[in-house]
Amino acid sequence: MTQRRYEPLTADNAALILVDHQIGLMTGVRDYSTGELKHNVIALAKAAKVLGLPIVVTTTARDSMWGPTFPELVDALPGVEIIDRASVNAYDDERVARAIEATGRKKLIFAGISLEVCAAFPAMTAVARGLDAYVAVDASGTFSDTKRQTGLLRMQQAGVILADYATLMVEILKDNGRPEAGAVYGALDMPWATLVGQISQSYTR
Repeated sequence: MTQRRYEPLTADNAALILVDHQIGLMTGVRDYSTGELKHNVIALAKAAKVLGLPIVVTTTARDSMWGPTFPELVDALPGVEIIDRASVNAYDDERVARAIEATGRKKLIFAGISLEVCAAFPAMTAVARGLDAYVAVDASGTFSDTKRQTGLLRMQQAGVILADYATLMVEILKDNGRPEAGAVYGALDMPWATLVGQISQSYTR
């Protein structure tokens, strides 16, 4: 396998694509608790917003099968259009494809329910189109361990880069001296980071 040269994610080359974080699908997720998955997805969305990333959000069959996007995520992204579609692969929908292309970004961060379909299919399609695709595994979820493991393997075989949501956003932040760093870490909402900050403050008093 040819080793790819590392090219960092930045606020100028990346976009976030959120696929099918819908109430009906959430009820079937078994690799994360509902509370943890919601936390991770919202944290990813809020941090991406602070960093100025374009964000595309889509659902499938929200009025007939899987229900609407869970309300906490809608609240985290005011004014962001949610594109409803019928296609299984979000990239097969012309409106979603146009929205992604309109971002002008070559590095696409995907998260979705389910991991092996809703996140994996458009991510693999992006790779096939010559783009770099990343999947935030812990902002996705699926219905069994078998689905999780086979989905991860298939994405790796297709050249999708797997990561966790916080690492992707911190990579884009790049410099803790940036003025928005505090807001990014606040959005990521990592409990231990709050503790570290409190310890640091105690040493400066």
